[in-house]
Order: sequence, then C-alpha cells, then structure tokens
Amino acid sequence: MTAFAPDSLVLNRKLPLWYQVSQSLRASILGRTPDASLRLPTEEQLAAHYGVSVLTMRQALKELEEEGLISRHRRRGTFIEPGARRSSPRRLLGSIDAIVAQQSGERTTVLGHGAAPVPGELAEYFPDVTEVVAYRRLRRDGESGEPTNWAENAVRPELAAAIDPADLERWPMTKVLRDVVGVRISRITDTVEARLADPETAALLQVPLLSPILHYTGVTYDEDGRVVDVARIRYRGDRFSFTVTVEAQ
Repeated sequence: MTAFAPDSLVLNRKLPLWYQVSQSLRASILGRTPDASLRLPTEEQLAAHYGVSVLTMRQALKELEEEGLISRHRRRGTFIEPGARRSSPRRLLGSIDAIVAQQSGERTTVLGHGAAPVPGELAEYFPDVTEVVAYRRLRRDGESGEPTNWAENAVRPELAAAIDPADLERWPMTKVLRDVVGVRISRITDTVEARLADPETAALLQVPLLSPILHYTGVTYDEDGRVVDVARIRYRGDRFSFTVTVEAQ
C-alpha cells in the first residue's frame, strides 16, 4: 500500500486559505489510487506541504470531516473514510482552481462531440458564430461507478480545434481550455436552478423520469470578454447540494 500523497496547490490570497486547502485535499482524496493508504499525513505535515498554518489546516480538515470524507481519532491520526459517498456539496466560492478541484475524483466518459448549430437558448453568448463544437460527457462516481451528472459544453470552433477529446476524460473542460488550449479565463458566471429530469437525463443518470435534478449553467469568458464555453450540467438531486459563501470584507 502506497502512502497518501496530496496534490500541490498554488494559493490565491484573495480566497480563504482553509477553503482552498480543503478543496485541494478533497480532490486528492477522491482521486486517490486504489492502493493508496487511508491514513493521512499529520496536521503538521499537511500544513508544511500546503504552506499554511496548523490552525488553517485544522479548519480545512474540519470541513472534510463534516462532509464525511475523513474521520479524526485522538492519538491515532486522521483517516479517509473508504465508503464515504453521499451528497457532495458544490461550494460556489470563486476561483478557477477551486472549480477544477471540485470536479476531480470522477470518472468521465465522452459520449460524443462534433460541430452543431448554436442552440437558440445560447445564441446571445455566441453572436458572431453560427456553429459551436458540442461535447457531451457522463461523469460517474470514482469508486461505485454510479452516474452523478452529465454535461453538455458548447465551445467556440477555433478553440475546439485544439482540444483532444481524450483530455476531457481526464480533466474538466475548464482545465483543458486554460492549461491545454491556453485560454486566459477572466471569469465564470454560474447559474443553478431546480428542474425535473427529462427522458434523456433520467436514462443517463439512472433516476426516475421527472425526479428533481440540479441544472447548472456555467458561462466562461476570456480576458477580452468573449464567451468561450457554455457548460450545462445536470446533477442528480440526491447526490449534490450547492452552497454559496459570502465573505465579509
């Protein structure tokens, strides 16, 4: 069994450090290899790894404990819960790295991709093109294989030409656009609303027809203010909740 190794993290000083650390550690836990140890390094070791104080590290671990991903035992240490798979919160607290981290730990299958006319409901985002490249992906829980959400992305054609669909089975579209294609992302506008599962969503997510789902729309802008991607993601209502945190200045 190999030792658990958390990913590295470039901290954004504009966001709470405990939040960034908890999201990075969460992604490492969910994306760990099957032979990884369930025992986490000590608080001091983790704090040194992330370059934060022990108090900040404790707050990050408390967040993961409340989510049910880890358990902490006096004198024994901190351990990953091997069967912890329940409602996974999505916290809308703005950093690109946080978004990427929250989408880690899932197995993704590309269902299809190709050029398509701009959907009428997205026309306002792509006023200068008649076609986009559409990508359809299904995400599954990393351990159980249970479907958790499925996504449709509409991407500008000139950017899609540089996307390898195989990369979308390893990384979120946000990471591919930023780190592979080289798009300078300036902001992402998120909208979340409650809907009922249509026949396609019900079949893909293995839920009853008309059962509640969370419908997420993410509009990604580059540094010139152009929309480069519109993501529409349907989350199983029994697996996800969204939390918005407002920091007092």
